[in-house]
Amino acid sequence: MTATLPTPQPRTEALPRATRRAALGRELRARGRRRLIGADLLSVAAWSSAAAAVALYLADGGAGQFGSVPSALTAIGIIAGLIGTDLVLVMLLLAARLPWIDRAIGHDRAMAVHGSLGKPSLYLLLAHMVFLLLGYGASEGLNPIAEAVSLWNLVPDMWLAFVSIALFIAVVVTSLVAVRRKMPYEFWHGIHLLTYAAVLTAIPHQFSVGALFAEGHWQRLYWEVFYWGVVVALVWFRVVTPLVRTWRHQLTVTQVTQEGAGVVSIEMTGLRLHELTGEGGRFFIWRFLAPGLWWHAHPFSLSAEPRGDALRITLRSLGRGSAALARLRPGTKVALAGPYGNFAHTSRTRPGLVLVGSGIGITPIRALLERAEFAPGDATVILRASAPHQLYLREEIAALCQARGAVLYELVGRRARGSSWLPRHQTGLHLTDYLPAGAPTLADSDVYVCGPREWSDAVLADAKASGSRDETLHRERFDW
Repeated sequence: MTATLPTPQPRTEALPRATRRAALGRELRARGRRRLIGADLLSVAAWSSAAAAVALYLADGGAGQFGSVPSALTAIGIIAGLIGTDLVLVMLLLAARLPWIDRAIGHDRAMAVHGSLGKPSLYLLLAHMVFLLLGYGASEGLNPIAEAVSLWNLVPDMWLAFVSIALFIAVVVTSLVAVRRKMPYEFWHGIHLLTYAAVLTAIPHQFSVGALFAEGHWQRLYWEVFYWGVVVALVWFRVVTPLVRTWRHQLTVTQVTQEGAGVVSIEMTGLRLHELTGEGGRFFIWRFLAPGLWWHAHPFSLSAEPRGDALRITLRSLGRGSAALARLRPGTKVALAGPYGNFAHTSRTRPGLVLVGSGIGITPIRALLERAEFAPGDATVILRASAPHQLYLREEIAALCQARGAVLYELVGRRARGSSWLPRHQTGLHLTDYLPAGAPTLADSDVYVCGPREWSDAVLADAKASGSRDETLHRERFDW
């Protein structure tokens, strides 16, 4: 069905509700400030690492290499390589799923920054190669191509450096959205793992060519600590932690329930699940250990708050891998990694709450609604779908809204062309029009959005235009 807007009423509040809202607002704002400080510290640390790499080089004699054209070209090439390598290591740390990075900026933002650094790091590494060939060639009277051949033949590790550049180019090109969408996720992910090979093949020539990283130099110590820190973070949080959690919690599929066409809920039981801190709305990466499925990694959000020894996810078939999950048998063992993301109550900053979900993106909305703190009347839930049967878990959400005092809208109908996220017959309205009388304004509410990329972009743009600030907007993306 399609909800109609409530009749405007004067904004009046009883004292208990106002008191509860004020107390919750103070607590959430303090939490939000801590997260913003954490995000700022991460930014400072990232840029400081690049500055430190250049400063160490300049202090270790690099500043004196600008006396002639050949040596200046070489120095520029070295600086470009140092910054490029530093950015690559920062990218790897952002993808290492470190808990404090996840808490500060969330998985989606971390991966967005990770992706945005790909092309700049590649350009810097290419500049590193070009300027070094120009500088070395100018000092030896060779053109860049002849200098490249000379280095290939004379320096034992140099061929690895050229292989590294080729691998970086392959990773960056396949990460472009236009290219990425044309290939299966597993194939793209396999190519993306070449980043590790690219880094490994780049290391030998850094320590064997010249005196830049000679024993006893601060530069060498800096890069050794940085490299080993990244390796330890990746191994611990991407490999060891998931293996330990899988073994410790012993998850097993207990039931698969059809929720709609191509949509199923998978219920699992396990041990000590309260230790997972799997707050409703956050996502895990699941591997169902059945023949032909164990090597598929699926990032699915919880669709219900974990209860006792049980977890539930709800998913839609988007490919052969996820479609096969509808045929899972009870007793199938499950490996997991996570939880990840800040699509949870812990990322709240304001007393008001607006939850907007579309299609399968409704499912984490349902989990978040179950846990979030709010005063009755201060939460608005908007479910968006092209057809009524796509309002997944609708009955559960309606029951939760009634029990907790949240206002529910079901907006059904095809979206008009353009930037509107609403059905065609409501394109003149905005997100703020759905806030009931007496509820906090958008400026005093957190907005959680989950659904397709373009649709989510439209909702968030509407929210920002209506008074929301960046720190109050939270998105969970169902794409890669």
